[in-house]
Amino acid sequence: MERRKPTLTVDVVILLGEGVVLIERKRPPFKGYWALPGGHVEYGETVEEAALREVLEETGLQVELLDLVGVYSEPDRDPRGHYVTIAFLAKPRGEISLKASGDSAKARIFKLSEIPWSRLAFDHSKILKDALKKSMKRSKPVHQ
Repeated sequence: MERRKPTLTVDVVILLGEGVVLIERKRPPFKGYWALPGGHVEYGETVEEAALREVLEETGLQVELLDLVGVYSEPDRDPRGHYVTIAFLAKPRGEISLKASGDSAKARIFKLSEIPWSRLAFDHSKILKDALKKSMKRSKPVHQ
């Protein structure tokens, strides 16, 4: 009997001041919808390495991972099957020049006030909201 296992993926929330980087998906599921950069973790690769690789492939950006946003494991979060994603908060390193490739048709910086919430793929609206909350906590000064 074949044992079924969840598929491991990563997603990355790249914040730029009052903006966030999203990609337009080139393939189903959610073709034409906006998504966080991310994808499958390859065998022998850490989740951190996968996050950096996927961002570079889909946006052309090199990023620094800042924090873990969370682990998202609802069995129905992806119509292809049971996918578990580890989501990271990141910031760009170096020049900001977006170049869509890989699974992305477009890569774009959206102002936070212009995020297409109803056109976000998968559960990326939840991940993005969680990341924005975490980012707000990170930027608050510590009072002594």
